[in-house]
Amino acid sequence: MKKKIILGALLIATVGIFGGCGKADSETAANNVAEASETEAVEAQAAESVEMEDAAETAEDEVITVSVGTMGTYSPFSFVDENDYLTGYDIEVLRKVEEIDPSLHFEFTTGPWESLFVGLDSDKFQMLANQISGTDERREKYYLTENPYHTAVNQLIVKKGRTDIAGFEDLAGKKIGLTVGDAHNIEAEKWNEENGNALTLVYYEEDITTILQEIVNGKIDATLNDPAVAISKAEIQGLDVEPVGERLSETPVYFIFKQDELGKTLQEKIDAALGQLIESGELSRLSTEWFGSDYTPQGK
Repeated sequence: MKKKIILGALLIATVGIFGGCGKADSETAANNVAEASETEAVEAQAAESVEMEDAAETAEDEVITVSVGTMGTYSPFSFVDENDYLTGYDIEVLRKVEEIDPSLHFEFTTGPWESLFVGLDSDKFQMLANQISGTDERREKYYLTENPYHTAVNQLIVKKGRTDIAGFEDLAGKKIGLTVGDAHNIEAEKWNEENGNALTLVYYEEDITTILQEIVNGKIDATLNDPAVAISKAEIQGLDVEPVGERLSETPVYFIFKQDELGKTLQEKIDAALGQLIESGELSRLSTEWFGSDYTPQGK
């Protein structure tokens, strides 16, 4: 009887031992599965995070190539130098913008003034850089940077040595040459309208170089333009001209864009970069480098 009891006890104990081992093995296996699942989840989350970071870096590194319309003959703002390199104040401002915002890359295309807005309207260009003032008509049709980057001066230009012309009233009965569609014309056209068309306005399709030649040759008496432009052009061509009288106006100039989604994006990006150039003083330094004086609105 005792043997049976002992054997029963041993049997129960053995079953208990093996039962305990089975339970432990099951719990261990379950824990291993849970740990593996948790590891896989962490790895998946990490992989997803890396993918998101890569996507963000790709987005940051994405460069917008911008076709910029400019005359390339409007020295010292946009011209081709003796090494066949396009430069000028307007061009170099945009190259500074590229340094501030590497997501922008500017490619410049030159053409006559009258072709610039046509090119912008037809998507040949995404923006214009050519000393463009902010008229009401332009603000209605296009986006302009909020920050102006230069102040255009308007002054009469005559043959060097003339002392009989200092203002519009001295040009009554004489000829003044103007470029078709140029914002510099506004002052002359306004004065002429208010004074019985006393001036003879002669319009040219060509840029100011032709007009300066006509002044020196005596075919016209004066023009109205930025003296920085006139003197720069005259020096290149060896023409003796000079500004006379008071500055008739000082007008801020802007970069200009088409009114679409890309235009708005470019406006915002370039404005942000211009803001940094203004705040750091770099824009003023660039203006002084080109003109010997600070012609930025902030420096006036």
